[in-house]
Amino acid sequence: MSVMTLMVRSAAMLVTTLVSEPTASFTTLLYYSDLLPQNLNLERLVRRDLLDPENYLFHFLINLLRCFW
Repeated sequence: MSVMTLMVRSAAMLVTTLVSEPTASFTTLLYYSDLLPQNLNLERLVRRDLLDPENYLFHFLINLLRCFW
């Protein structure tokens, strides 16, 4: 499988997640990039299924937020 196919699939997954469930996706991004406190109230909004190994751009955003904030 080519790299372009993987990135297009990952971009499609990221966009559909951000559009369909914006609160859960942003909370998950911030939670795993260690920008939100680790408490039980916020863990209810975190969706662990967004951390699919093939969701490369989601992992890229998490690592980017970890580096710069």
